[in-house]
Amino acid sequence: MDQNDVTAEQTETRRGRRAGRGRRQVKAYEQPDWRQPRLTFPPVELVSADQLEAIHDASIRIASEFGLEVVNDEAREIFERAGAIVDHSSQMVRFDAELVEEAVKTAPAEFKFHARNPARTLNMGGDWIAYCAIGSAPNSSCLDHGRRTGNRKDFQTFLKLGHMLNAIHIWGGYPVEPIDLHPSIRHLEALWDLLTFSDKCIHAYSLSVERNRDAIEMIRIARGITDDELDREPSLVTIVNTNSPLKVDGPMGQGIIEMARRNQITVVTPFTLAGAMAPVTLAGALAQQNAEALFGLVLTQLVRPGSPFIYGGFTSNVDMKSGAPAFGTPEYMKGAIVGGQLARRYGVPYRSSNVNAANGLDMQAAYESVFSLWGAITGGCNFLKHGAGWMEGGLQASFEKFVMDADLLQMVSSFLEPLEVNDDTLGLDAIREVGPGGHFFGCAHTQARYQNAFFAPMISDWRNYETWDEAGRPDAAKKANEIYKAIVADYEEPPIDPAIREELRAFVDRRIAEGGAPTDF
Repeated sequence: MDQNDVTAEQTETRRGRRAGRGRRQVKAYEQPDWRQPRLTFPPVELVSADQLEAIHDASIRIASEFGLEVVNDEAREIFERAGAIVDHSSQMVRFDAELVEEAVKTAPAEFKFHARNPARTLNMGGDWIAYCAIGSAPNSSCLDHGRRTGNRKDFQTFLKLGHMLNAIHIWGGYPVEPIDLHPSIRHLEALWDLLTFSDKCIHAYSLSVERNRDAIEMIRIARGITDDELDREPSLVTIVNTNSPLKVDGPMGQGIIEMARRNQITVVTPFTLAGAMAPVTLAGALAQQNAEALFGLVLTQLVRPGSPFIYGGFTSNVDMKSGAPAFGTPEYMKGAIVGGQLARRYGVPYRSSNVNAANGLDMQAAYESVFSLWGAITGGCNFLKHGAGWMEGGLQASFEKFVMDADLLQMVSSFLEPLEVNDDTLGLDAIREVGPGGHFFGCAHTQARYQNAFFAPMISDWRNYETWDEAGRPDAAKKANEIYKAIVADYEEPPIDPAIREELRAFVDRRIAEGGAPTDF
């Protein structure tokens, strides 16, 4: 059976009675309405103010004494005009605290991220949180067909799944790489799919000038706005990863410039794995992360003061026995929390991630994701990358894990909702009605609220042992598999103005005819 097909038997199961004993016909999945959550408690402060300043000071020493290798010529010239020390022969750029202080003055603390559908527009920064789907996995997987190379069909299926799941706010890259599309035109067809299969906020890869400019023009067309309107309304995000340690390659540097010029969103995220691409000590890794992130902050503000910038933290550690990246570790959690403290010191939104290093849908995948997510949330994350579907250290996008993570994200959002304490919620009338030794199932207070009293997860199975055993002992992975298929079967393409769709397709076809973007092949 094709992974996207749903048999009649599965459809009947999806529509059947919950737990095999219910009396009410329900869908296989129920989820809260689409909404953007907010942090309702102060972020954790893991290090003291003095310790935070020590990390900042170390970062300034790295930037001013050691410097960063910047392969992009234009980026070096921009820094040189601003007074930085630049050696074009070695491609090294050194900048001091003064440039950082000036950048902090203009970088916005909060801004809007505009979607094709205005109802999906997001608030970035402050106490707002937005969840991204997994981005950039080279492989996809499901229980039916196992792990395979990324392809456009799976890519489109992920888009259907993520569009229907209300926990997903942003496409933070291609959920899985559609490798069967040639690299020269992949961005054009993939962005076409992103803008037609869904209407949520989107991401563009900074892999060349052409790719950045094509993405900017495509979101302008899709939103039906002018260039001037686009320049006022951030509508596209890019993730720029520095080549840690202390290097920024040509396309990444150019991506910062192209996005900042058009007032679009840049997230600079150093890939600082302690013991491999950064010092083995967490404090040293964070100092290096901060120096590399500050490079991006300064460059965006030198190009266009006020352009939106998000501070990215991705510091973790490696397995010192094998050198493999590790995620969801105590070190990752600490790094995520301190990364948030640093972002708040500079007054900019903060990006973190929901990640794990598990190869299968097992306990490791669950607890590493929970720990990663908890570090991000308690660290005050505003922009959560890889929120749903990440497996195998980012090398695999799992359909089942996508659903499991979406459920987890909705749990976090529910946890963040403020607790209501008032005469009604204190329930004194219910306590009086029930009295000693009674139960609250039938009292008026419960009957008026029971349907929406508590969060109802998609995955968790709360049946007793006998009922669960009678149902064939279903596990979370199998249930997620059924739910992902049911969601895809229910998918409906979001509306788009026919004239806009035609203009967008014409642009894609023209750019493909022109050869798309240059490649190294």
